[in-house]
Amino acid sequence: MDRSDLTLSGVALAGGRSARLGRDKALLELEGQTLVARVLDVLAYLTDDLIVVSSLSPQLFPPQARVVADRYVGAGVLAGVHAGLLAARGELAITVACDMPFLNLDLLRHLISLAEEADVVVPRWADVEPLHAVYRPATCLGPVERALAHGKRRIISFYPKVSVRYVEQAEITRFDPQGLSFFNVNTLEDWERARACFGETEVA
Repeated sequence: MDRSDLTLSGVALAGGRSARLGRDKALLELEGQTLVARVLDVLAYLTDDLIVVSSLSPQLFPPQARVVADRYVGAGVLAGVHAGLLAARGELAITVACDMPFLNLDLLRHLISLAEEADVVVPRWADVEPLHAVYRPATCLGPVERALAHGKRRIISFYPKVSVRYVEQAEITRFDPQGLSFFNVNTLEDWERARACFGETEVA
């Protein structure tokens, strides 16, 4: 586990419906390990305060993580971020989606290293990557709750109310030249690609 001046929590969002894939993404397995367990294993190098945001039974997730549910039920992915930040014990919360099998530890460490200068540190690859970002709960929770109260669901909807440090492609490529960190499993085709990268040829 890394040590830094600012305490850290790790949040994995596993509350999506996985409609396009037809099954729960968090529990898909690569090399005998669920996607969410893979994500938590990476986050465990950074912190021992691990959180999974999901409405599923806690027994389905690794025991080292606390499982919390949305307070704003049915309010989309922003509600998941809210639940994670609310549960976080650290001054910072590294927040990622559960379906990112290629997280890059060096890139995550770099994002965390920039967090003293902003409320949000977020990569901008093909687009902004708000589910691969560092949030400061103390300053983000209020704006998130106000956005939710106004019916907003996009994570970036509260960004104008806080200070944001964007990490651009030129900076990202020093750690992750292909941007694999931001690959996530949304469709069966994505799942097949992920499995192929791990040498698994049959679709589960």
